[in-house]
Amino acid sequence: MLIFSHPTGNAYTRQAALALWEAELLQEFWTAISWNPDSAAARVLPSKLQKQFARRTFAPQIREKTRPHPWREVGRLLAPALGLGSLTRHETGYLSVDAVFRSLDRKVAARLRHLPQLRGVYCGEDGALETFRSAQKLGLRRYYDLPIAYWEVGGQLLSQEAQRWPEWEPTLVGTRDSPAKLARKVEELSLANIVFVPSQFVRDSLPAAIMEGKTCCVAEFGTPEMSPLDTSLHERDSDVNRPLRLLFAGSLTQRKGLADLFEAMRLLGRGDVELVVMGAPVAPLEFYQRQLSFRYEPPRSQADVFRLMQQCDVFILPSIVEGRALVQQEAMACGLPLIVTPNAGGEDLIEEGRTGFLVPIRSPHSLAEKISWFADNRQELPEMRQAAHNKAVKYTWQSYGQKIVAAISHDLESSP
Repeated sequence: MLIFSHPTGNAYTRQAALALWEAELLQEFWTAISWNPDSAAARVLPSKLQKQFARRTFAPQIREKTRPHPWREVGRLLAPALGLGSLTRHETGYLSVDAVFRSLDRKVAARLRHLPQLRGVYCGEDGALETFRSAQKLGLRRYYDLPIAYWEVGGQLLSQEAQRWPEWEPTLVGTRDSPAKLARKVEELSLANIVFVPSQFVRDSLPAAIMEGKTCCVAEFGTPEMSPLDTSLHERDSDVNRPLRLLFAGSLTQRKGLADLFEAMRLLGRGDVELVVMGAPVAPLEFYQRQLSFRYEPPRSQADVFRLMQQCDVFILPSIVEGRALVQQEAMACGLPLIVTPNAGGEDLIEEGRTGFLVPIRSPHSLAEKISWFADNRQELPEMRQAAHNKAVKYTWQSYGQKIVAAISHDLESSP
């Protein structure tokens, strides 16, 4: 039996918790907010807060196993609206993301000695150190979730981006981690027995010296369940006079390669290509609009994201550092072929010329070349849409969970 700990409620956390419960491996699940949409609070909170908290909804089956510790995370979510944004300052703020992670980590670490039947712990990056230290003393197995490239590789890449595009440096939050936080990351990885990663790119980023004697398991994220591709949504394909519509979706930062995409569009200089940018700005919107003329779309619900995707032709994500951008699979499931870099973590999604194209990082010229190919070969889009959809739906959350359960079960069986 395991304790699974993760402060946030992202898609892969929910699926991992459910898979561990189904395999009867989950003794307790610790998180910050576990939202029950049927609770009294769900009915009285303002709709905006309900939508925000709804992202922290877990499967009903695991509610009796869940140990929520919500107050610091609730404070973090509410602080900006209350004019208390300084409390969420990176690393140092009482309500910062780091403070939320460390607080839950300490609580889980203190819990371990009270569970004599426990065999192991499963924790995410930045929230594992104290738990792993306690687990090691108690002889428990330690499983580590690393959703993005190891900090050493990621930091080097982003530092280089700050020099390539100095005006974009304020968008590179990942370059601001303190030495103390980086040291925590090193020790977390060092204490782990198995490291779970979502892509080959993340696996390749792990330092060989630390990984010696450890197991690394690649468990690719699943694609949201989609109905068969609705070809009527793409009747636009027959209108050869409309612009090719490219979609970028993600935070508006150079970690996602947005500066390179803007430069590619400038190099392209084609009036028959339209760029749609959807995501949360990390700088004033005017900063981006000074760089390039594009259609901006703010963040929205997943259902509305899918509707926007179905109005576009090609998904483009020239990321510098990722783990595995799930949005790639979502776009493919909606019938969009891809133009992406290997560092977006979905190299296995690309069948060249069939589901899209892989381009090198930091190459606006390569981006412009592939965008031009799509604009000049519009007749290929219907077949590529179907191929992209078919490829994406092969990746299931059931398979993701099965890989995690299989690796942990084998480790527990072979450990004394």
